[in-house]
Amino acid sequence: MAKKNPKDIERRALVEKMRQEQARKEKRRSLLILGGCIVVVLGLLTAALIPYLKDQADKKEIKNTELAKLGVSRSAADCDPIKTESAEGSGDHKATGTSIPYDEAPPAFGPHWPNFLQGSEIRNMYTPEDRPELERMVHSLEHGHTFLWYDDTIKAGSQEYKDLEAMATKLADNPWFNIVPWKSSDGDPFPEGKHVALTHWTGPDKQTGVWEYCGKPSGEVVAEFDEKYTKDNAPEPGAP
Repeated sequence: MAKKNPKDIERRALVEKMRQEQARKEKRRSLLILGGCIVVVLGLLTAALIPYLKDQADKKEIKNTELAKLGVSRSAADCDPIKTESAEGSGDHKATGTSIPYDEAPPAFGPHWPNFLQGSEIRNMYTPEDRPELERMVHSLEHGHTFLWYDDTIKAGSQEYKDLEAMATKLADNPWFNIVPWKSSDGDPFPEGKHVALTHWTGPDKQTGVWEYCGKPSGEVVAEFDEKYTKDNAPEPGAP
């Protein structure tokens, strides 16, 4: 048997040592990469989870707060006396897509399109971007909805807007109360100094349009108005 060359043995031992060292480095690098990925993922999860938990906590706090405590007080809301007017237009359906001019800003009654709001279309608060057509909303007024309209001076992120969002959260179990924007393209502005308006269409007997204009959103005003003008007090109560 040929003798093993000591230099070959030494060389192979050196190669094996280098291979093992490289393997250790690769393993260390893989662990560092894995650890970095875990840190990034945890950071992303935390970044997403914290706002979610805060949002849930805020909603829980709002749910535990009386509606009358949201927004400003009645005295600070600077509301005009409730205005009523004999209503007409019940059952007066115009072809979908027909532009219908309304005398009041916003309307509380009048002719309307036949396709009222239904199902997932109904939400407690709309933005200017997702609000349904005015003529459809008037139809939903006929069915017992109450609308709180806000004009374009109330911007997303403002305190007034946040107060409206809080009211929408509080009233999430009531699909008959909807907070909706009044756009400049809809018609005339609200009376001077007023930026929100509550409307309802009473019935079925002695139908009236009802308005209450205020300077600022007030949960106290909303609670009183919604208690007085219920979904059953409407020309066609019981419809969605």
